[in-house]
Amino acid sequence: MVKQQGIGTSHAKIILMGEHSVVYGQPAIALPLPNVQLNVTLTGRQDNQQIIKSRYYHGSLIDLPVSMVGIKKLIDELIKKFNGQDDGWDLSIQSQLPAERGMGSSAASAIAITRAFFDYYDEPLDRTLLLQLADIEEQVTHRSPSGLDAATVSSDKPLFYVKGRIGVPISMNLDATLVIADTGIKGATKEAITAVQTELTNNKEQAQKHITHLGQLVNQTKDYLANNNVESLGDALNFSQTDLVALNVSDPSLDKLIHIARDSGALGAKLTGGGRGGCMIALTRTAMGARRLASILKDNGAQHIWLQPLDKRGDN
Repeated sequence: MVKQQGIGTSHAKIILMGEHSVVYGQPAIALPLPNVQLNVTLTGRQDNQQIIKSRYYHGSLIDLPVSMVGIKKLIDELIKKFNGQDDGWDLSIQSQLPAERGMGSSAASAIAITRAFFDYYDEPLDRTLLLQLADIEEQVTHRSPSGLDAATVSSDKPLFYVKGRIGVPISMNLDATLVIADTGIKGATKEAITAVQTELTNNKEQAQKHITHLGQLVNQTKDYLANNNVESLGDALNFSQTDLVALNVSDPSLDKLIHIARDSGALGAKLTGGGRGGCMIALTRTAMGARRLASILKDNGAQHIWLQPLDKRGDN
């Protein structure tokens, strides 16, 4: 059965701890940002045209630009699954997520598109299949994705994640606020992934130490979140940034905002996501402190700011 319209939703995410090391078997912690939303509507047409409407492209599916090849591969697979080669529709993507900033834009698109197709064709969709299908797009966009982005943009709770396993919701009841700041520079995830691979080739022992240490920090952070250990969490963010710099995935735009945040009273600050641009995060003890820091970062070049309270974000 085909509905007149199918709807799919998702939202942004950030990685609190564990970027890049998660690809090599270490754990990571990611936070959903449900107020930063992405919505997809799939509306039937009388003809057999298949039209994509988004902020980056408006036109026929067959003419999707190379930058959206992952989306096209996913849609082609969904069309095949539902024998919808001759079905006409308009697929509209409305997103509040900045692209290429480490907030899960591509995964959020894949999740919402998949949900919209299943809704349109009135078929049930379990979480395992949802993540399998979203991975089709992520394999193209991020080469060897950990699966963390798709798992988090489709979840309403923070996740403790290990590659190849289902993300586990974790307890979070922390008297603190996170400031998320966009450098205004597109992140370069593929370049950053290659940089880590290069470090592992040229400086294997040191690079592996940094990756292992990032995993240790994630495990410690899980306890800090559950036990309201704000100071230690701030230290962990700083230690994580040191490891990420050593793995050559930071850049001057991130370093600038991170140092300003620390100098302005943040308990800790680091990049979030793939790196080489994109976003950074900073921890403050109070919401007032977060608003003050947001203003300072804005004055120093941050393009967009989001504030995320860290109290009662998950349950065991």
